[in-house]
Amino acid sequence: MDQAKPLPNYLVQRYHGWKATSYAENRAWYRKLATDGQHPRAMVISCCDSRVHVTSIFGADQGEFFIHRNIANLVPSFTPDGAHHGTSAAVEYAVQVLKVAHLIVLGHSQCGGVQGCLSMCRGDAPELEAKDSFVGRWMDILRPKYDLVKDLADESEQVRQLEKQSVMMSLENLMTFPWLAEKVNSGELTLHGMWTDIGEGGLEYYNPADAAFKPV
Repeated sequence: MDQAKPLPNYLVQRYHGWKATSYAENRAWYRKLATDGQHPRAMVISCCDSRVHVTSIFGADQGEFFIHRNIANLVPSFTPDGAHHGTSAAVEYAVQVLKVAHLIVLGHSQCGGVQGCLSMCRGDAPELEAKDSFVGRWMDILRPKYDLVKDLADESEQVRQLEKQSVMMSLENLMTFPWLAEKVNSGELTLHGMWTDIGEGGLEYYNPADAAFKPV
């Protein structure tokens, strides 16, 4: 493929630094991961946003989390139509093959995808309404939750609440996967909704008893 180019020098230098330090100091651990396969305890579905660092937030080691990232940490509903479904495939693999015990949906503050959905629902983003907009059609998953926030007077609060509704939308859609719902109902799998504030380092979890997000 002629378009592919060598890595930028800064990435090459970082790789050699990692290989000489972190890898060299933990060579036995890396080899164990390679030979024993992966046995993650949890799957995390988070946003692609480069500021969301899942393993740092939870202090996780390699092999501990099965992580899937997409725009606005969304999960579509169960749609076995034979088309390409990357997020659904990742969920299927984590639940059916890896048999994770926990599935965490992690939303975050200042989410560009959620802001785009809000703008689209207001009619302020015609480019996202176009049929050929991958982002727009993906954010259609969240569109039903707009009615829950549209009457909030403060725009920043609208965004923040829709960010949390993106987590709720994903949790609801996860339960449309019959084999996943079966495991949840039998106690083999637990679902968790979380939201993190990038600037403040805060972390909130959805508490079903109060139907609200609470600080961890």
